[in-house]
Amino acid sequence: MIDRRSLIMASMAAMLPLEASAAWKTRRPTPETFDYGPAKLDIYAPDGAIGLPVVFFVHGGTWQFGKRSQVDAKPAFLLANGFCFVSIDYRMLPQANVATQAGDVEKAYAYIRANIARHGGDPNRIVGMGHSAGCHLVALTGMRGGLPGIAALILDDTRAYDLAALAKNGGMVRAYARVFSDPAQWAALSPASYVDGRKHPPTFIAYSRGIGPERGLQGLCRAPALDGHQGYAVRRQRLYVRRRADRGRAGIPEIDGWLIFTALD
Repeated sequence: MIDRRSLIMASMAAMLPLEASAAWKTRRPTPETFDYGPAKLDIYAPDGAIGLPVVFFVHGGTWQFGKRSQVDAKPAFLLANGFCFVSIDYRMLPQANVATQAGDVEKAYAYIRANIARHGGDPNRIVGMGHSAGCHLVALTGMRGGLPGIAALILDDTRAYDLAALAKNGGMVRAYARVFSDPAQWAALSPASYVDGRKHPPTFIAYSRGIGPERGLQGLCRAPALDGHQGYAVRRQRLYVRRRADRGRAGIPEIDGWLIFTALD
């Protein structure tokens, strides 16, 4: 189980303003690197850590690029606030298709759940976080049950929640059209396909303004509720955040749109 403070603090790490991110990056800790099978992952942990919540991060890069070191200020910020942090590599297109990438994410998660305690993390308080393509992979694996015991999901900016709906509404363009070129795979690779009738952990969703992101979200959020842990009611809330004209100002996350998150009552 993840408490409300930990969920909100982890969500903040996904959207640090530019100045805050730059300040925290100067304090980036050094990770330990491990091979989980298909690829490698980095574990960041504070000295003397025991039983801390864990953020499990999957980077973006249109399913074709990127690496586990693309973490910006997340490790420093989260370690300073009582977390362990994990960032993974996974096989890229064209070496591996999206279904294989999702399998890599599940294997990395299984490795972390089995081993994080020796690094001071709590295997029962792991939060899955992804950005862009990594957001899609975390949403897909988390919603379909491929991350057993995951305590929460933080989904940062993808259009690929419901691929059929995205195509219908004109959002299947550029990288999305190249990566998801086979309509026969859309249902299996859409996180929204796995929402109805299932229990899911508390979920924080952020997206930036563009063609199609809110349309993709409609499928993911169509269920009456994203059901959290037993004994807790889940409340969906909306926060409206405006991007300042001057991106250099502090205090406003670089998100233009709205954030949806489910919180434990």
